[in-house]
Amino acid sequence: MKGDHLKNEGLNTKAAGVVAGAVMLSRVLGLARELIFAGLFGAGRGMDAFLTAFRAPNLLRDLFAEGALSTAFVTVFSQRIATEGEGSAWKLASKMATLTTVFMSLVSLLGVIFAAQFIGFLAPGFPAEKAALTIELTRIMYPFILLVSLAALVMGMLNATNRFTVPALASSFFNIGSIAGGVIFGWWIDPHFGERSLIGLALGTLLGGLLQLGVQLPGLYKAGFRFVLDFNWRDPGVRQILLLMLPAVIAASAVQINVMVNSIFASYLGNGPISWLSYAFRLMQLPLGVFGVAVATVTLPVISRAAVLGEMGRFRSTLAKAMRLAVFLTLPAAVGLIALAQPIIALIYQRGKFLDADTLHTAEALQYYAIGLVGYSCIKVLSPAFYAINHKWTPMMVSFLSIGMNLLLNWLFIFHLGMGHRGLALSTALSATMNFTLLYILMTRISGSLETKAMAATFGRCLLAALPIGLVGWLGQHWLAGLGHEHVLIRALALLLVISGATLLFLLFSWALKIEGFQEFLGLLARKLRRKSA
Repeated sequence: MKGDHLKNEGLNTKAAGVVAGAVMLSRVLGLARELIFAGLFGAGRGMDAFLTAFRAPNLLRDLFAEGALSTAFVTVFSQRIATEGEGSAWKLASKMATLTTVFMSLVSLLGVIFAAQFIGFLAPGFPAEKAALTIELTRIMYPFILLVSLAALVMGMLNATNRFTVPALASSFFNIGSIAGGVIFGWWIDPHFGERSLIGLALGTLLGGLLQLGVQLPGLYKAGFRFVLDFNWRDPGVRQILLLMLPAVIAASAVQINVMVNSIFASYLGNGPISWLSYAFRLMQLPLGVFGVAVATVTLPVISRAAVLGEMGRFRSTLAKAMRLAVFLTLPAAVGLIALAQPIIALIYQRGKFLDADTLHTAEALQYYAIGLVGYSCIKVLSPAFYAINHKWTPMMVSFLSIGMNLLLNWLFIFHLGMGHRGLALSTALSATMNFTLLYILMTRISGSLETKAMAATFGRCLLAALPIGLVGWLGQHWLAGLGHEHVLIRALALLLVISGATLLFLLFSWALKIEGFQEFLGLLARKLRRKSA
């Protein structure tokens, strides 16, 4: 009987570990990409232009590809497998692949044509020369949205059939392609890496998107998918995906409105703030991607199948356990980023044209962003769950409340408290925290108990266990500052020593406090050790 496999199905921490490892590699490569580009171009006018240009198609990637499309498709595809089998699900996938190709090709064309208007709205504070460079780069990179949308669709198919490793590694190939292509094309255009070589970075971005899609195709073929052009978009599954996408797009658009609002504010703060915020957010995405996204990725197919089969007890327990695991993994990371922001930024970015002042300002942004890390990671887990139980409008309403809060806080922090780019980072973090809190309250009212006492206990114990991380980071920061002129290898080893000591203390405190996530961590580690010794 379909769905019997759910009897022993819950949160697959082994799969979460595999995804976390793959995402860790991707995030490390993403950091390598950022530090290479920071060393070549610094944090001035050129990188502000490139990052703003990349943000244009990236907004749509978050809006359609890795947001609404991915969530809606995985939900319906998983339900189709559970109720009608894989054959029916693959037919649905062909219809969606055809629709995505047609629609995103049109979007890419419109993006190229109307790039000037979009950049004029996104960065009204840019002077004419900076705006012209941004528009040129935008037109080159806009087809990236087509490639990454198809990559997200393929990723959803593989995840829904319990194939997690290759999709999680796919973004690593994006980073490899964008680094290699960006540097090679950039050097070919201008060996001195002046502003014109930014065109090479734009071309490298397209190459990276192509690799991100291409590397997943063999696994999809092995899984049983055979693409057939299918324009029969009246299929109930297609209609269900589009209906799920509508509120998801609106909800994601609220997040993107926050991003655009921040960009508009930052464009008036001179050269540098857009780059500082981008570099800081990239670093925060390391623990967010490794832990929050990994847990969310393996949770969504499970809760989707549980919901369609009416197993709400399993739905609630899996979701609650996933959020507690996300808290255990991301709260100590947040404390560590706050305590060690400056030495981390200095080690990773400070070289070439990235100067002391850039390190200081980027570290400030990272500290404020990190306040919202736990909220961000739990939203990744919780928000898709509303679509699985057909409460698709709830995340949208909550997201729009966050827009109002973000606007109010930006106005307060920038114009009244004079916090500059730090205020933008802080308003983003506080808005994310409020977003999660409201979603959690609403989910408990809709689906019933999410084991709130256990959630509160996990948060309190994790916070207590993370205090030594803050203490070690605060003490170690002074020692690390004294090594500022030493060789980079010495500084890296010193920072690794401080982080290792802080992590060890956190794990010891977690053991002493009997934190639930610690047992999951030990189980995952034990399985890996047994596999290596076998």
